[in-house]
Order: sequence, then structure tokens, then C-alpha cells
Amino acid sequence: MTNKPKLLLQAERVKRRSGSQAPSPSHKQTGDPDLQFLLDGGKLIKIRSSSWQKSRFYKLEEDCKTLWHESHKIFKRNQTFSIDDIDSVRKGRQSEGFLKHTDPSVEDRCFSIIFKGRKRNLDLMANQGHEAKQWVSGLEKIINNMHNLSRQQKSEHWIFNCMRKADKNEDNKMTLKELKHFLRQINVEVDETYAADLFKKCDKSNSGTLEGSEIKHFYDLLTHREEIDVIYGKYAQTEGQMSARDLLNFLLNEQREQVSMQDALKLIEKYELDGTAKEKKHMTKDGFLMYMHQEEGSILNPKHKHVYQDMSQPLNHYFISSSHNTYLMEDQLRGPSSTEAYIKALMKSCRCVELDCWDGPNGEPVIYHGYTLTSKVLFRDVIKAVKDYAFKTSDYPVILSLENHCSVDQQKLMAHHMIAILGDALLTKPLGDTLPGNFPSPEELKGKFLIKGKRLNKLDAIFNNNSTVDEDTVSEEDEAKSKIKLARELSDIVIYCKSVHFNGFEHAKDNQAFYEMSSFKESKAFSLAQNSATAYIHHNMDKLSRIYPAGSRTDSSNYNPVPMWNVGCQIVALNFQTPSKEMHLNQGRFLQNGLCGYILKPGFLRSFSSQFDPSTLTKGPWLQKKTCHIMVITAQQLPKINKDKHKSIVDPLVRVEIYGVPADNASKETHYIENNGFNPMWNENFQFDIQVPELAMLRFVVEDYDSTSQNDLIGQYCLPLTSVQNGKETPHSTQLRRQSFTSSHNRVISSEEILRTFIELWVW
Repeated sequence: MTNKPKLLLQAERVKRRSGSQAPSPSHKQTGDPDLQFLLDGGKLIKIRSSSWQKSRFYKLEEDCKTLWHESHKIFKRNQTFSIDDIDSVRKGRQSEGFLKHTDPSVEDRCFSIIFKGRKRNLDLMANQGHEAKQWVSGLEKIINNMHNLSRQQKSEHWIFNCMRKADKNEDNKMTLKELKHFLRQINVEVDETYAADLFKKCDKSNSGTLEGSEIKHFYDLLTHREEIDVIYGKYAQTEGQMSARDLLNFLLNEQREQVSMQDALKLIEKYELDGTAKEKKHMTKDGFLMYMHQEEGSILNPKHKHVYQDMSQPLNHYFISSSHNTYLMEDQLRGPSSTEAYIKALMKSCRCVELDCWDGPNGEPVIYHGYTLTSKVLFRDVIKAVKDYAFKTSDYPVILSLENHCSVDQQKLMAHHMIAILGDALLTKPLGDTLPGNFPSPEELKGKFLIKGKRLNKLDAIFNNNSTVDEDTVSEEDEAKSKIKLARELSDIVIYCKSVHFNGFEHAKDNQAFYEMSSFKESKAFSLAQNSATAYIHHNMDKLSRIYPAGSRTDSSNYNPVPMWNVGCQIVALNFQTPSKEMHLNQGRFLQNGLCGYILKPGFLRSFSSQFDPSTLTKGPWLQKKTCHIMVITAQQLPKINKDKHKSIVDPLVRVEIYGVPADNASKETHYIENNGFNPMWNENFQFDIQVPELAMLRFVVEDYDSTSQNDLIGQYCLPLTSVQNGKETPHSTQLRRQSFTSSHNRVISSEEILRTFIELWVW
């Protein structure tokens, strides 16, 4: 393997000798032929179109976190991107670009790098099939390895990498100038005096440079966690260390976990680094810090990371993760339509996607935003992509919401494509042998596709053997006056999601079957939620409702989904392609229950005896008043926002927000810390009084303060309040949690966990 710079290795060796288990990715991969292949690099053909196919050299850099490639642009001769930016690697001609611009004969030579967010896919072709296979294998190993590193390992690897970059002349030493450059790399701005004092304190040899153990000393000073000292010192009552009994006391009294001595012993066995301490069944401060960086210290209840809710209730008793105009990658007027947009949404466990269908050339229906300049994608290709990716992250049913503008002939072809491609996974008749009186459950519909669209008749026609005409006229849109002819073949595969016009709650109650559902534009839905909340809630107890953004949102912005959830609307469709507060809330809502895309609604949104109104809050089972105490203490390793400005340092602040019923909505924020993104400390306490916790969302936002313009988002993390792990409730306990974000009764949680999650969700 290519040697790593000695400066980095010196720091890592000393760190490992001091007891830390933080090898970089390259250490774990030493001797791996696939990794060596990436480090050596090679020529690949970059595919952009049928005429733009150019050879470029690609290689993995020595940090094993960055991919370098040559560029022929005048001002950017060499370019890089981070492995962390990669969402997945796909072998073969699986992208739209490959399908359009290459021949099937090169299938085995092709692979695509799929990036997070809106960044364009990278389609690459190797000279030989075995080379493409090795690129894919190597990249997947690196990506998996990065995912499997502990947070502490990621943290240390990042710091060591910054040290390597600061060593400009690569002499394996650090001068005062390089030390200041390093501090700016890690987002810290210090004055000349402080930097000089820090350097002098570490330069034991008075040589004017730091090397070997001096670099280790500098690292220890930089990463010292005084706030962890306070927490650890309170409970380490046995020979200056935590015994298993001491650790159990911490878990019971601070974390309020339901654990036993056996659980404490397992944590020591899993995270303690010192062999002597482990033999004594003790946990040192290093072991405690290692434990605090793991999932056990997460604010999210670990039980909620798996499917834990009852999935046998009727389908309409669940909130369903839903996308609007799923085919769009960007705005609603000129942006590209792509199968990739469906893949990205489905891989985020979206369970209802929209297909805006129009007549296309050569008799083939297409999907695009009608009467705009958005590009078009074949209906057939979308169905293939949906089939391939629908159940990779969740087994629960996917609803295909058809907005049908096609002629009868092309509708017949739409039905043919869905039946032929989706096969037995497509639901073409009700479950059971008799006319159903209610929805089946997500559990019963696992692995199934449901079609939402117009239907020529009611479901009882299936069981009564009633014949129907081959086609008839129906309204084109749920709230439009225009009409369209509907083909019987397409009508027949609409089973549990028949689209009908909404004519009022009383009319729906008296005339609509349970499977007849309406779509509401956001203005109509918000008006109903404001003026007829209880009636809307009762409507959603036996029927489905779909909400979609206003047509005026041409920039693909979103409405606030929370008021729609408050009245029990299930299919609250948002523009998934737009990173925004609204999408953060949506991702937070569906973070629990194993990210399966279905969340069981609270009981008071499912019981017909309920008189719940989110605005008035009369007495009822929904009122479960809680006081949420949050102490914002510190953050670690916040990213730079303006990476183009070398000396740019963030001025971070933290805002804590509650979203739920109107009485619970609140927001409080810390002061900003000037010029410190590495380890800012706030130590500020907030209190929130919550009336309806089952509908409340907790959101942390970190911003870069700007006195002259809008603050820049650094990161965010959102989750349901009911998914927050409890912590100690006594007032004095907040004084012990100076290192970590603490939330909901002051549970100690890892700040790296929160803030790294912030960063991941923001990039998404």
C-alpha cells in the first residue's frame, strides 16, 4: 500500500499507544488488492452524452477519503470529491445517461457513482469489465468502511487528515505557521498570542517545530474534554475509575435506562480500551468517552430504530411518507425529469410517489410536468426503476399516484407496462374473496404496489360480475373541471385508492366508500384544518387524504406538513428534491419505526369517539402535559460553510424548535460563539411546556450567525418528541452535562452524534 505521510502516522501511532482504537480507513484495508487498485488509479471514460465521452485519470488519495481526478478545465486542472459525498455505486448501465448514450454491449464495463443531494451522477466506463468490477468493489469497501467507523474514529481521522494538509512542506513536522493553518482547517480562529503560547507549551525540545510526542501532546490539548471530566468524575468512585457498579449508577440515575449489572458489564467489555481496567471490570475515562460516542448514547430511542409499532391496523391509520411530482430533480418549470428522482425518494423510504403521465412520441407515454419546459422521461423506464428500488429500504406497500392526462390508447399501454413489469407485486384485486369493508394493513400489503387513480365503477362490480363499458369520461383532476376518457384496463387496477372529487365531509360520509379518496391542494387543506378540524380528523379515520403543494410553488418549495398531520391526513406529499425545514420535519417524522415510511397515528386520531381539535385542546386523552428541559452545552467539529474562503470561520449558534399543535409551537436559541466551529460552548438552558407530546417534533438547528444577512444553515436534526430517550429530571443534573447536547429531561447524548447527524441530513 502507498505509504501515508509520517506526520499522520506518528500521531496515529502515539494515539494507539495511549490506548485509543482509532485506525484510519487505510489501516483497516492494508493489503487489500481492491484498495491498492484504487490507490494506484487508472483511466476511465467519463460519459456525458453520445458525443461527450472523454478519458480521465481517477485515483483514491492517501487519506482514503477523497477521490482525485484530472480535469481539462482551464482554472480547475485537478478536482476532488469526498467519499462521504457518495450515496451509492451502481454496476452496469443503470443510469439514464448510460441507457441513452451507450450501447448494451458495454454493459459490464460501466458503473455509476451516485451522489447525495442534487449533484449530478458520474457515469464512468472502464477499458475492461474486470476493471469496472474492481472499481465498484473497491469503492463499496471504502464507503462501507467509512460507515462502520465509530464516531470517535471518524473524528480522529478527520483531525489527522487536517494535520497532514497543514504540513505544507511534508517534512513530518509542524511549525507555528503550519499550526495556525491547521487551526483554521479545523474551524478555529485564535489570536497570535494564544497560538504562540500553545505552540511553546508543546515544543518541549525548543526546536521551533513539533514532531513525534510533541504532536501527540498538541493533539491531547486540542481534544481535551473538560466537560466529560466533570461527568466521569462524579461517578468514577472506585480507584479513580468507574467500576461496573459506578457505571450502572450512571445508567440508572443519569440516563434513566432500564438496565442491569449485566448490561453495565457488557458495555465495559465492548468499549474499555485498557486491558488492566477491563480485567477489573472497570471503565476508564477513555472507555467512557468511547461509549459516549456510540449509538447507546444517541438521543433517538434505539428501540425506535426498528419497526416497533403495530403494523396490522388499516392502511388509513398511518402517516405515509409521500412525494409530490416525484419525477422532478429541481424546479417545476425547467428542471430535469429523471428516474433517478424516484430512486432517491424510494431509498429514503418514501411510500407514495407521483407519476404525471402524458402522451409521448411513438405511442409511448411519458412523465413530465405538463405545459412546462421540464424534460420528459418514459413511463416504462420509471416503472422499471420503481420495481427495482421500491423495497430496498422498506417492505411496506408503495402507492403509485397517477396524474393521468393520456389518451385511451396510451392509458392501455400504461396498464400493460405496470402489469408486465410489476408482475405479482401489483395489486389487481382486493384481498380476500368478499367485498371489503375496510383497508387492509401495511403488514398484509407488504411488497405490494397500489395504484391511485380514477376508476369507472365501484369495487363491488368485481364481486357482482357486473360488466362495464371499455371506457368512459371522468374528471381529469380531483379538483379540476376538465374531463378525460378513462380506459377500462387502467381503471381495473385501481383498487384501494380510487380518486374522487371532494364535495364536503357530510357528502363524503354519506356517499363515499372507504377506498374513495380525495386530494387537496394546500390552501384548501389548511382552510379545512383551521375551520373544520374535528370533521377533517373523523374523515381521515376511515378514508385516505392526499395533500399537495400549491401550483404557485414553481421553485419546488414546500408547505408546513405539521398542521396536516395534526388533523390525521395520511399522504402529505412534499417536494423531496428540495432541502428545506419542511423536508427536515418530514424526515424527522419518519425517522422512527425503522424508517419504514409508515407511522401509526396517535389513538385520538383513530378513534371515532375523539373530539380532538388541535387549536382548542379541550380535555381528552391527547392532553399529556410534559415539561421538556434542554441544555445546549457544546458542539464538536462543525463544518466550514464558505470553503472557498480559506480564513472563513463560523460563528455558530443553536436554535431549539418545537413543532406540533399551535399551543406547543416554540423556538429558543443560544447566543452565537465568535470564530469557533471546532468546540464552541454555550451552556444555555431552555424549557418547553408541551401539551400534546404525541404530535410534537423536536428540532435542533445549528447556524452560522451573520449580522448583515440571513444566517447560514450548518446542520439540523429532527425527531419526534416521543422518540427521545429520557434522562435524569433533577435540576442539578443539568450542571453535569457540559459536553453534550442534552434533551428531554437532560439525557446525556454525544454531541458528535447529534452534529454529525445534522451534517448528514443537511447534505441530503
